[in-house]
Amino acid sequence: MASGGRDSSVDSGIRAVARIRAEVDARGVSRLPVLEGEGPLAVRRVRSSGQEARVALVGAMSAPLGGDRLTVEATAGVGARLDIGSSAATIALPGQSERPARYDVRLSVAEDAELRWLPEQLISAYGSSLRMTTRAELAPGARLLLREEQVLGRAGEEPGALTSRLTVRCDGRTLLDQELSCGPGAPGGWDGPAALAGHRALGQLVVVHPELAHSPAEPRMLGEHAALTPLAGPGLLVTAVAADALLLRRVLDEAVRLVAW
Repeated sequence: MASGGRDSSVDSGIRAVARIRAEVDARGVSRLPVLEGEGPLAVRRVRSSGQEARVALVGAMSAPLGGDRLTVEATAGVGARLDIGSSAATIALPGQSERPARYDVRLSVAEDAELRWLPEQLISAYGSSLRMTTRAELAPGARLLLREEQVLGRAGEEPGALTSRLTVRCDGRTLLDQELSCGPGAPGGWDGPAALAGHRALGQLVVVHPELAHSPAEPRMLGEHAALTPLAGPGLLVTAVAADALLLRRVLDEAVRLVAW
């Protein structure tokens, strides 16, 4: 099957890659020499009022379905500022293939560069199976603001099977490596009082900034269902759960105001 297309007669799923690269020009403005997508991973420039480059991921077709493999590769070159969002939530849906879908995000931030990864929620619909990995590699002096939000099931439905792994490395050192499994087939207790406790929306906010190496954040609660944890290096992690996507976004937006530069 051709990359980026879907053939209903074949259950192997689609393969699609989006590539984004920001570089600084002679005036100090971040440009996008690489901006390409295929299949469901369409990418669009977004007008910016500053020197950063802004990009939106636009869903061009239903995905990810069972058997699909989607990859986003984003790079902020030396001194560049890159802001990536999305136009709508991503919905993991059941497909013809019994194999799980894969969604891999690879972020690279060069020296003195800044990358903001702020997509809309990932919704795990009933009957779906998705394995998602997000990996960020940062050079010394790089800055990162990363938000991930997962919603377990659409309104009134049970969730699909979701495994999500988030890894952040800076200067070759691992700051964060965590994995969460929810829904059918997940280890027992994922919805118990020591984990989600019945909540259906969960999110992480990661901040990496050189100042945090010298002035680490203090661990503390941010309301009843969110916590800030310093990482072993120039970073911090905010973890939150909520009853729904709207409440979760409010918590994480407030966390951004508290901890982001």
